[in-house]
Amino acid sequence: MTDMTPASPTPASKPKPRSRPQVMKLTDAAAQRITELTKRADSEIVGLRVGIKNGGCAGQSYTVEYAHDVRPTDEVVEDKGVKILIDPKAVLFLLGTEMDYKVDKMSAQFIFNNPNQTGACGCGESVQLTAAKV
Repeated sequence: MTDMTPASPTPASKPKPRSRPQVMKLTDAAAQRITELTKRADSEIVGLRVGIKNGGCAGQSYTVEYAHDVRPTDEVVEDKGVKILIDPKAVLFLLGTEMDYKVDKMSAQFIFNNPNQTGACGCGESVQLTAAKV
């Protein structure tokens, strides 16, 4: 009689987590402006925090503010030497967005080239966004 002891099952190897896409990208102009703002701030900041808030004619608007710390839930984007912290509630609305900075005769502002934007109000202060399909 031969010993036919079954081989112990080998544990299935865990699949490697797939790399996550960068939520946002910055143009050179946006990165340069963020660098300038960081240097001019009254207190130490780690970057800019970007988010979405409800309100305005079209229903939502972008928010940009100084970030004094990195919150545990922030999505951190480092691009062109600067840091953007994204509010976790805004990530799906901002996937694939390019942040730019434009200066013209009447204004200077950050511009969001967002593939998830489905509409905007006439004054340009608010937008209508849908969550990205992942």
